Amino acid sequence: MAGLVIFFAYPLVASIVYSFTRYNQLQEPQFVGLLNYRFLFTQDPQIGAAVVNTIWFVVILVPVRIVCALLVAGLLSRAKTATGFWRTLFYLPALVPPVASVVAFVFLFNPGTGPVNQILRFFGIDGPLWFNDPAWSKPSLVIMGVWVMGDIMIIFLAALLDVPRDLYEAASLDGANGPQQVRHITLPTIAPVIGFAVVTGVIAALQYFTEAAVASGVASGKATIGGGTAAQLGYPGTSLLTYTELLYQHGFANFQ
Repeated sequence: MAGLVIFFAYPLVASIVYSFTRYNQLQEPQFVGLLNYRFLFTQDPQIGAAVVNTIWFVVILVPVRIVCALLVAGLLSRAKTATGFWRTLFYLPALVPPVASVVAFVFLFNPGTGPVNQILRFFGIDGPLWFNDPAWSKPSLVIMGVWVMGDIMIIFLAALLDVPRDLYEAASLDGANGPQQVRHITLPTIAPVIGFAVVTGVIAALQYFTEAAVASGVASGKATIGGGTAAQLGYPGTSLLTYTELLYQHGFANFQ
């Protein structure tokens, strides 16, 4: 109860109270009524892009990661040889720190010297600008999100291995083919696990910060995040500007 009050209830109530004040974290808060909300909805030029980008990650990144993780888990559950090796191989990227993952992917997808575009060039394909192109910056992070899907994949794998084998045997005797078994046995049985993955994925996407902020900073050639001209928030353009980045910028860079 103490942890719930200190780390959840108090911050929640304090956030609501401070939203009606002018507070720079250095001086006493001053009550300003709905002024902050009026600024948010009518004068903040970046709020629209931040909300759209955040919703984009929720709608695109979450389903793509879940579907890919479920497919990989399905393949691993049917593996006959070297199962430990393949499971470890697909899970290891989830252990890489997010900052290191982003820096590595920005290097790999560097439009001029990155190995990805060099391989595409070898096959006569002109690769996109990836993290330097507003149209490709978010898809680039989705590709990275699929690479680090091991945390979801391992949960799906455990759920798939827990499905009773006799259900598949009974379905086979009744003439059910593979897709029918997946539809009527596998998916209903692991539905709670899928629901868990969706809920936690949506929460993580709504809080998406580190990957987008680091990608913007590294791709723009800046080393810091937030504040003045030290970083280009949401680079390229505002394509990687998420709602949490905007909150960070207002609160800890501009002291608002």
